[in-house]
Amino acid sequence: MAIAIITGSAGLIGSEASKFFHEKGYEVYGIDNNLRKNFFGNDGSIDWNKRQLESSLKNYTHLNIDIRDMESVNKLFCDLGGGIKVVIHTAAQPSHDWAAQEPITDFSVNAVGTLYLLEAARKYCPDAPFIFTSTNKVYGDTPNHLPLVELENRWECDSSHEFFRHGIDESMSIDNSKHSVFGASKAAADIMVQEYGRYFDMYTGIFRGGCLTGPAHSGAVLHGFLSYLVKCAVTNRKYTIFGYKGKQVRDNIHSHDLIKAFWQFTKNPRRAAVYNIGGSRHSNGSVLEAITLIEKSLGKKIDYELSDQARAGDHIWWISDVRKFQKDYPEWQFEYTIERIVQELIDATLERTSK
Repeated sequence: MAIAIITGSAGLIGSEASKFFHEKGYEVYGIDNNLRKNFFGNDGSIDWNKRQLESSLKNYTHLNIDIRDMESVNKLFCDLGGGIKVVIHTAAQPSHDWAAQEPITDFSVNAVGTLYLLEAARKYCPDAPFIFTSTNKVYGDTPNHLPLVELENRWECDSSHEFFRHGIDESMSIDNSKHSVFGASKAAADIMVQEYGRYFDMYTGIFRGGCLTGPAHSGAVLHGFLSYLVKCAVTNRKYTIFGYKGKQVRDNIHSHDLIKAFWQFTKNPRRAAVYNIGGSRHSNGSVLEAITLIEKSLGKKIDYELSDQARAGDHIWWISDVRKFQKDYPEWQFEYTIERIVQELIDATLERTSK
């Protein structure tokens, strides 16, 4: 049986990948030591998702390994060897704010941990596709210098600009911008994954995500805005919007749509392939627009406040241009709209909080 190694396996993207590849007939080895609980407290804990994976997936093995533990990572890859047919690396410290509090921890998880995994893959399964969940934050705050227009409920790129119609493509520079500490550590990992593809001739795919979301997301105040916004709405907590009058725009891609992209890449991998991936023009909205959708579904008002303090390096407007990936993998298509994503988040949150 082909083996898939999936890091961050009980998180949002890792758990979706675990279920998807298990269904495709893979034996899944999931690496996750629940660092999210250390980062974000109980809101960020993935223990509930780990239990669900272990109880529902026959050929899933959960490993409480820290990706910064080079010896344990090497032993696992050595033991499984050529049976490894794909490595999906989703484990990360994902928060701007948390990274600024502990830059060394952030870099060790995001950059050094990625290097350990790459090196283990090069030694023991060099032909297996290595898929890395990067981020649009590798572009820093460069998107904020686009010609932006303030509308009633959202910011928008000026219609005369080349990015207006389809969103931001991979031609945007990652240089000369303020990344945030988190963005810098992810950029270091991003470039290293590219380098292993080019220098060591490995199959590596780098997916620079917009907002990734879905019902398995353990949203917290410092990470996962749409999931956490729904959680606040359902549990009657006050939600704080940081900066830009709540008009900042994000494209949201459902975890299932992202994993379908990973699957296409696995079937026909490339070397050092870089893709912007997100909801694109198909699925996007501002924070204010998301609040309106949630309020309409729940039939009640959300208690929220506006803070003038934006997060360092945060984007005012981001929509991913996914045409490069669609050109390379024309079978891939979106299934989820923003409306469907929001409703699924609400349904899942109501179910979990009622237990």
